[in-house]
Amino acid sequence: MSQANTSSSIPRGRALALVLASYVMAIGAGAATLVFAPIEDPIWRTLAADAVATIVIFGWSVAYNNSSFYDAYWSVIPPLIVLFWMSLAQPQVPEFRSAMVLLVMTLWGIRLTWNWARGWTGLDHEDWRYVDFRTQFPRAFWLVSFGGIHFFPTLIVFAGMVAVYPALVTGERALGLLDGLALVIGLGGVAFEWFADNQLRAFVLGPKQPGETLRNGLWLYSRHPNYLGEIMIWWSLFLFGYAADPEWLAWGLIGPVSMTVMFLGVSIPLLEKRSLERRANYQQVIDETSMLIPWFPKNRTR
Repeated sequence: MSQANTSSSIPRGRALALVLASYVMAIGAGAATLVFAPIEDPIWRTLAADAVATIVIFGWSVAYNNSSFYDAYWSVIPPLIVLFWMSLAQPQVPEFRSAMVLLVMTLWGIRLTWNWARGWTGLDHEDWRYVDFRTQFPRAFWLVSFGGIHFFPTLIVFAGMVAVYPALVTGERALGLLDGLALVIGLGGVAFEWFADNQLRAFVLGPKQPGETLRNGLWLYSRHPNYLGEIMIWWSLFLFGYAADPEWLAWGLIGPVSMTVMFLGVSIPLLEKRSLERRANYQQVIDETSMLIPWFPKNRTR
């Protein structure tokens, strides 16, 4: 029997236990890297630990022939990075700013990880984009998986985390209105994702017509309110970092700009292409509903 067939027959509870074990191993390997890696700069040392942890998860993905082992990595690792950087804080760093960052990232991480866990059916499931990659690159899939599914997300998320580094480690500026704005945007992003994902889950699990598109709640005013919430999170981190140290501007912008470009230029187009292929009325949804920023629908006929 192939490894794929063996994996898909594993009960969901055991599959979740395997995923948990993979993350315990990955976090342990990352922590060991933080302790023993001969790298003085905290940012580069953290990146090395992040890379090692990613490689561990990739190993589990290969072992069980399912790249969705990585799916929760996006939301599990950033709060841990925040905690590690807080442990390095210089005396002049305002503790309340660090606490606000930790609050936003903890709520975001718990919510996103929970949303993944409750919707993941087990090792019989692999993200549809990964399945497409298997079809497009049958011989080079694991190379594509390592670079595109595992390592690229790790790098872009880490770039987003670099934006908040001054707020946790070095920035000595006093708290100000910009911190309040960052907190509002961060908590707003969590709320957007929470309501959008709950509305989507209720729609998916409830009665509906074949090919029907969710057009209620936040989804009436935006085609991708969950992605808007995600983008808000990364701009929130940038604002915290900028409030702590304006000289960090150039480094801080790399993460949120990259995230925004990725969602607008890759994630949303791929999802909309798939929706156009699977839903007869989706072009009407595009014509009537704002792509990202919530706004009143145009010329809605039903």
